[in-house]
Amino acid sequence: MSQYEQACLIRGDAGRAIRGILDRIGDKWTLLVVATLEGERLRFTELQRRVPGISQRMLSLTVRHLERDGLVLRTVHAEVPPRVEYELTGMGRTLIGPAVALAEWAVEHNPAIERGQAAYDAARQPAS
Repeated sequence: MSQYEQACLIRGDAGRAIRGILDRIGDKWTLLVVATLEGERLRFTELQRRVPGISQRMLSLTVRHLERDGLVLRTVHAEVPPRVEYELTGMGRTLIGPAVALAEWAVEHNPAIERGQAAYDAARQPAS
């Protein structure tokens, strides 16, 4: 029995909790935001500047979800205009190691994955 199957049996939820967490951290922006906040407290505009391609709306949604999940701490300073900063919580920092490991795995295996995709696509090309 795999560790995944054991975890599902222990929780008794058929993997729903695991899928829910993976859905959250596996979206397009979450790991980029988490990695950007590693070891830093950043204002919203600086965070947006450091995550290339993210819109203001998507960054707002992403940090809101991360805050709700307890991975990011949002601090509002009583200034005019208000200054808002984001930083990883202790639990958020524990995500860095697995995220880096996954990124390293992706970089290492990407050439083989691309070759596999090309071979798969070539085998399914209609005969001319």
